Amino acid sequence: MADAVDVLSEEAKKDTTYWVSEFSGGINFNQASFSDNWKAGGINSVALGSIIAAKAMYKKDRLSWDNEIEFLYGIVKNEGQSTRKSNDRMFFDSKVGYRMSSNWGAFFSLNFLSQFTEGFEYGPNESQTLISDFMAPGFLTSSLGFEYRPNNEFNLRIGPFSPRFTFVNNPDIILAVPSNYGVPAGETTRIEWLAMQIFANYNKDISENFNLKTRYMMFANYETLSMKTIDHRLDVTLTAKITQFINVTLTAISLYDFDQDPGIQVSQALALGILYKVNNKK
Repeated sequence: MADAVDVLSEEAKKDTTYWVSEFSGGINFNQASFSDNWKAGGINSVALGSIIAAKAMYKKDRLSWDNEIEFLYGIVKNEGQSTRKSNDRMFFDSKVGYRMSSNWGAFFSLNFLSQFTEGFEYGPNESQTLISDFMAPGFLTSSLGFEYRPNNEFNLRIGPFSPRFTFVNNPDIILAVPSNYGVPAGETTRIEWLAMQIFANYNKDISENFNLKTRYMMFANYETLSMKTIDHRLDVTLTAKITQFINVTLTAISLYDFDQDPGIQVSQALALGILYKVNNKK
């Protein structure tokens, strides 16, 4: 009996080696102040940002299961203005894969994208108009297809069947955003059953102290297919390690979604802060 228990215990310990996980959490702070007689001009300001990112990856024989979350939130307070958001992102991705050859495999994935709090467009005299909120919009996309993974730094997923659910749970959004992010007026959900998604990741340590991470997502609805209706999103993060815990991070986002805006949206931020990272990589 004791031998059987020992065998089960050893098997349980062995199973944990199939998992690789990592976690990182960071806070960055920026502040500027000027005396009343500062002739060069300037506005007193305080900014605070945070990031939480985690991965959990399972791999045994031909089967794999990869999970990733990324939460970003930042605020800025300029003198004479109310506190405003500078960053707000909630991302989750989960993928089950089956390796068919050294570089190719089949997969099924589910990813979710939204934000934590209300977003406003600001006008004169501190006026503000609500243009987004949690789950307004929110995007839930499932995808079935094939994955190309030549190494641990790059992977490309091609999902010819990728239904997407777009949620707008705040009825006030349509007052300022007539397109309602593609959701029909009076409804809270739009379902695009016949669609395709391309999802690519590249994560590389350029040197001992520099890391480059990019994520590209493309979504195309077969029923409304044209160049202007294909959605594109590119996230780029460059991290420079100064000390064990202090980093400089440059983030940039380029987004095109005709249901949101006919133009390309761009966001960029540079921050110095504290980043704690831990993993169980062998």
